[in-house]
Amino acid sequence: MRPYFPPPSPAGERDSARSAQGEGLSRRGKTPDHLLAYAKSMRSNMTDAEARLWSRLRAGQLNGHKFRRQVAFSADYVADFVCPKARLVVEADGSQHAERLGYDNRRTRFFENQGYRVLRFWNNDVLAQTDVVLATIAVALDAAPLPGASRLSLSPEGEGE
Repeated sequence: MRPYFPPPSPAGERDSARSAQGEGLSRRGKTPDHLLAYAKSMRSNMTDAEARLWSRLRAGQLNGHKFRRQVAFSADYVADFVCPKARLVVEADGSQHAERLGYDNRRTRFFENQGYRVLRFWNNDVLAQTDVVLATIAVALDAAPLPGASRLSLSPEGEGE
C-alpha cells in the first residue's frame, strides 16, 4: 500500500495570488479568523481515520517526531497533520477527494512551495492498514526536507490538543 498522489494539474493553471507570490505559513496573528475557527472545528470533529492516525502520531509516538493536527496555513488551507521539523504534511482523504483533484493539486503545490512534502492516504487505507500507513510516514520522516525549504513558522493556533 502506497500513498496516492493526485495527478498534476493541467498546464497553465495558476495558484492563488498569495501562493504564487510565495507567501508562507502564517505567523502569529496573521491567520484569518475564519480559518482558525475552521481548523478548531476540524480538530473537534475528526473523521474515524483522522482519529486513528492522530492516536498514533501524537506526542512523538512515531520515532519521536512531533505532529500537529488541523494546522491552519495562511492561504486558506488547513493540513490534517504536520510535522514541522521534518517538513511533512500528511493528509487522510475521504471519497469526496476523488472528485476534487484540482483543488487537492493546488493545495499540494502550495504546501510544496512552502518546502513541505505531502503524503495522502485514503481513509479506508488508514483504517484497514494503519501499520502500513505509519511505516510509510516513518520512511518519509527520515528523508531529507525539500531543498530551499521556507523557514516560516506555523500558526500557533493550529496546534493539536
